Amino acid sequence: MNRRRLTPVALLAAASIAVAACSSGDSIIEQAGDDEPTTPAPATTVAEGSSGSTAAPASSVAGDEPVATAPATNATTTTTPLAALPDCPVDALDGATAPVEITFWHGLNVDNQTAIEQVTANYNASQDRVIVDPQNQGGYLETIDKFFQSGDTDRPAVVMLPEYTVQQAIDSATMIPVEACTSAAGYDLSTFQPATIAAYSAAGVDWGMPFNVSNPVLYYNKNMFVEAGLDPDKPPQSLEELRAYSQQLVDSGAAAYGIAIDSGADSGGGWFLEQWFANAGELYADNGNGRLAPATEVLYDGVSGVELLTYVQDLVNDGLAFYVGDNAGGADQLLKLADENEPAAMAISTSAGLGTVLNTLAGGLVPGLGPEDVGVGALPGPAGVPTALVGGAALYIADGKTDVEAAAAWDFISYLVSPETQSLFATLTGYVPVRSDALTVEPALSVYEDDPRFRVAYDQLAASPDSPALQGPILGPQREIRAVTARAVAEIFSGGDVQTALSNAAQVANDLLAAYNASN
Repeated sequence: MNRRRLTPVALLAAASIAVAACSSGDSIIEQAGDDEPTTPAPATTVAEGSSGSTAAPASSVAGDEPVATAPATNATTTTTPLAALPDCPVDALDGATAPVEITFWHGLNVDNQTAIEQVTANYNASQDRVIVDPQNQGGYLETIDKFFQSGDTDRPAVVMLPEYTVQQAIDSATMIPVEACTSAAGYDLSTFQPATIAAYSAAGVDWGMPFNVSNPVLYYNKNMFVEAGLDPDKPPQSLEELRAYSQQLVDSGAAAYGIAIDSGADSGGGWFLEQWFANAGELYADNGNGRLAPATEVLYDGVSGVELLTYVQDLVNDGLAFYVGDNAGGADQLLKLADENEPAAMAISTSAGLGTVLNTLAGGLVPGLGPEDVGVGALPGPAGVPTALVGGAALYIADGKTDVEAAAAWDFISYLVSPETQSLFATLTGYVPVRSDALTVEPALSVYEDDPRFRVAYDQLAASPDSPALQGPILGPQREIRAVTARAVAEIFSGGDVQTALSNAAQVANDLLAAYNASN
């Protein structure tokens, strides 16, 4: 998630919990014993740390796919009739006598900005009925604030909003639901990844069209893996393996730290926590993560959350992880991989930064580290089975425009999510194609085969089970709640008491939910 322009050095990384225990009362922590990485080099053993936790949060049955926590008993499924919402006049463009000019607001920067401008230019050149003006608002936060603070006449016809604004977008009453367009146009969604549609849906209505979808992945220095006696093509998949790999990397002298971690709201202090909860099959908030009814409380201050963050805190305390802070630069954890004095071997960041990372390294900005030296693996999680929540952003059509502008907006969006455009955009950036048939056309067809790093994020999303936990939370004040959890995680990674930090954060988050629900 890009929020700011970065210096050339910072381009390396430009890519920009817990929950109450299951109803059975079982902990998500299981003692795993002396687990080792599953793929060490022959005759190489992985030493466990001499102190701290050596077992990571896991699903209730080791090796099983996550099983979602049952929804709260007071939750009720609500649905909104599509007929009661603004319609989408998809045929209005047929009556236009001149090209329709519309504005598109986005928040992508660096290489991702170049990519979105390229596919927009391709659309403009492909037809003569619509002219789209793409305008970068500086980042996601700037786009959100400007859109919701603007009136109908000042808003763009199309806006890109991140996944944590779904409930806010719905409650703002400023959008034409994209389902009104797909229904009116008879648009086929059968090849779309179901998770991408579900992420931007609520109360039985699809609101945003998923476009630039991302999820967290593990970036790692393959040379350090080789030096430590680890298989550079087999990164850790579980938190237990992450610790064991880190221990071996440090003990061997291949790296000063196994992994660099951060507490940014849109990374280690917020977004990654939601991912880890989902991987463990745990709900982040009540009422089915806010999808059955508006959430009234977060669940990350329970036993499961305490165990999870205690485990990660122990990595820092034991010298296996380096805490880089709140990731103010947007890529601080990745920059630690290029630290000449005390480098880390691994870092977690968004898949959306893959293209920028590889392009930057190809330019020689980091001596001794080329694009071929960086590996990409699935996000190591409590369950040890790769899964992912939908991140990134969707495209929304603003209500209050003329019929021809709304029709033009839909025509543009349908082009951006076509197999050909999704194929191109994914390979330029590292974002995940929202539809499977994008992988059957060039350039993704060749790139995914020749460079599997681009496919990691797609595969872990496609492999995710359909469950309430793995649809992720939609909370009205989700942006603010991520900021609250980020402060708590910063406190924890700096040595604070885990239970106290999470309990205090949960109270603030619950107050935010109560205030938001009362105003809506």
